[in-house]
Amino acid sequence: MKKVIYIFGFLLFVCSAKLNAQDIHFSNINEAPLFNSPANTGFFNGYFRAIVNYRSQWAAMNKAFQTVAVSVDGGLFKTRRRKAFLGMGLTVFNDKAGSANLQKTNALLNVSGIIKTGKRSAFSVGLAGGVSANNANYSKLTYSSQFDGNTIDNTLASGETVVYRQFTTTDFAAGAAYEWSKVKTDQDHDDVTAVKISAGAFHLFTPVQDFGPGSSYKIPRRYTASINTHFDFEDTRFTVTPTFLYHNQGKAWQFVTGSYVKFRVKTGTKVTGQKTENAIGFGLFYRSKDAFIPALIYEMGDWAFYATYDVNVSGYRYATKYSGGFEVGFRFNNLASSLFESRSEFK
Repeated sequence: MKKVIYIFGFLLFVCSAKLNAQDIHFSNINEAPLFNSPANTGFFNGYFRAIVNYRSQWAAMNKAFQTVAVSVDGGLFKTRRRKAFLGMGLTVFNDKAGSANLQKTNALLNVSGIIKTGKRSAFSVGLAGGVSANNANYSKLTYSSQFDGNTIDNTLASGETVVYRQFTTTDFAAGAAYEWSKVKTDQDHDDVTAVKISAGAFHLFTPVQDFGPGSSYKIPRRYTASINTHFDFEDTRFTVTPTFLYHNQGKAWQFVTGSYVKFRVKTGTKVTGQKTENAIGFGLFYRSKDAFIPALIYEMGDWAFYATYDVNVSGYRYATKYSGGFEVGFRFNNLASSLFESRSEFK
């Protein structure tokens, strides 16, 4: 456990600047595990998990960035006695913005291998592969030649020859993850302490963005490192989840850090599993030199609903009036019982 804490502190020290990454990002970093590393596929307490996220960013631009992302994953051959099992999953997202609705649709199939490395630890490696489709309605683009002295008149001839086109590329990613955890059993609730460290590399073969003849721009690889923790305060109803995420893509980099404080409104029954735990949580996160992010989550058994709002503090705040991005989502995690942790399926 001391080694995990040392690694956590080191990453916090070295990762402290800004990124304006080209990939999509989410403010609720706890709820996008497969977009942070393919190794997180199937690597969780439960049998099946589905997460849906929706994000609308920078509405002040009039044509806001809008992102919808869906991920589903689970474990295959996962039993209490088995020391290793496979994870399978799928991630799909659609991101669009601007007057021309420039958009990307990405779909990746994820596969991981998870192995028990000790009574309280497990390790995972994962791969992902799929396709990325890019398109836009280029007829909606306007040009300076259409300025009539007062406004842009899109009925005027632009004099431009549009050669942009739709295109599809292949995409691949890889990652690794390690988790240490312990569970202290009690009569009505198990207190969990867990730390997971994961890393990922996306766009491994830097696909060319073929928007037109002669296009040679390649999307840079994106590297990630994250730490997700869970600490139940013994003999209380409180939990904290300090989280840290680092991205690097091309010459840009960024970190996001923060935590939820959760309160168990209702405690599950340990013997029958008929009643499940309900909890409400309030969080605050910070994206480096970009935004403060208040967050709210409500967990009700297998379901969780959450929302975040970016309070923009970058130089762009003068245009946004401190309004950044609004994000909502839900998670379904089939635990098979109200207290899956006590079953120790792979711990």
